[in-house]
Amino acid sequence: MQELETYVAQHRERFLSELMSLLRFPSISTLPEHAADVRACAEWLCDHLALLAPTRLELFPTEGHPLVYARWEISPQAPTVLIYGHYDVQPPDPVELWDSPPFEPVLRDGRLYARGATDNKGQFFAHVKALEALVRLDRLPLNVILLVEGEEEIGSIHLRPFLETHPELLGCDAVLISDTALYRDDLPTLCYGLRGLCYLEVSVRTAAADLHSGVFGGVVDNPILVLAHILSGLRDGYGRITIPGFYDDVLEPTPEERQRLAELSPDEEELRHQLGAPCLFGELGYSVLERRWLRPTLDINGIIGGFTGTGAKTVLPAVASAKLSMRLVPHQRADDIARKTEAAIRALAPPTASVEIRVLHSANPVVIPLDSPPLHAAARALARVFGRSPVFVREGGTIPVVEWFTELFRVPVVLMGLGLETEGAHAPNEHFHVKNFLRGILASALFLQEYAHAKA
Repeated sequence: MQELETYVAQHRERFLSELMSLLRFPSISTLPEHAADVRACAEWLCDHLALLAPTRLELFPTEGHPLVYARWEISPQAPTVLIYGHYDVQPPDPVELWDSPPFEPVLRDGRLYARGATDNKGQFFAHVKALEALVRLDRLPLNVILLVEGEEEIGSIHLRPFLETHPELLGCDAVLISDTALYRDDLPTLCYGLRGLCYLEVSVRTAAADLHSGVFGGVVDNPILVLAHILSGLRDGYGRITIPGFYDDVLEPTPEERQRLAELSPDEEELRHQLGAPCLFGELGYSVLERRWLRPTLDINGIIGGFTGTGAKTVLPAVASAKLSMRLVPHQRADDIARKTEAAIRALAPPTASVEIRVLHSANPVVIPLDSPPLHAAARALARVFGRSPVFVREGGTIPVVEWFTELFRVPVVLMGLGLETEGAHAPNEHFHVKNFLRGILASALFLQEYAHAKA
């Protein structure tokens, strides 16, 4: 470890400078006007990886944004770890709330501020620098595949077809991903479970076009009110979902899980103050962490309808729509929940309205066995870097690729978060703590060594 620490310390400033170069690309995958920026970011990454003499390096085109693929092979008999990350980022809006331009990285108070700093450029680039250290020191102990996509923020829409059609490029013994979070600063954390996702768009129409409310109000139904009625019928006042059959397959937390979460339980008043909430909310009978990580939820993500400009316009709108997301837990399936939700929505809709429902994104929940050998190798690596054993958590978010790797390749996944939930991913002033970037480099390198030793 001393050799690695010395290398990282000697090259610290260069590592940060290179990360800042990566962060300058406005690689916003969801906006077509940034397609050239996304590609330029991928090409920069390929050029950077070429300096590490990979056995194979390729920029794979897709129908959307390209995939970066690199492989370092030391021996056909050695185990292989696949490291996944994404180089695309969220839009920076609202830009006026940033303290510095989102694509002009700034170091301030030990933090690197830029869009993508923690999600996910800073985290995956720690693995790139770990690979550099091991290659330069001639200490790479196993085969490594690096797969970095440019569409994670829009649902990884072309990644699964690539995984299905290129199995010969992706065979591995374990997958390493850093796109989760440390539970607290200075507390190493391994995530062993993620909730699934069922994301729908619901549109309600009551007329062919907008109408004058003084002429047709009382004759044609109001789609916003219809939509509000439908949405309010999907859950009760405590957040328990009222869709028939929704909880049929829900796996209840075990007593051991509840005890493990109780030991991590946050101060609820401190959390309330941090979030700026009048009071905390949620399903009765479950703790805050259980509600965040182990229980399903339903949230309305946005509503569109009618006139929202300055002044008054007495319109009777023709259509209103909403986007809603449901986070799912083992053993729920996204396709089953989509069917049940559509049936519930149609049952709540009056005959005065037509309803259209579209599934926009879906992913199933994932739980990683706690006796997984690569998970234990990661725990040993983190303990060496942080000086304390990691905690094992589940998280409420969704990373579809985790399910795909476990389903398609039948290999264990290690979720080794390096960021913090408070670092503003998807929000203004996103940042990444420099100390955790440097720790991540060491932890990644040590994980590869620990796992190779365990497989020897």
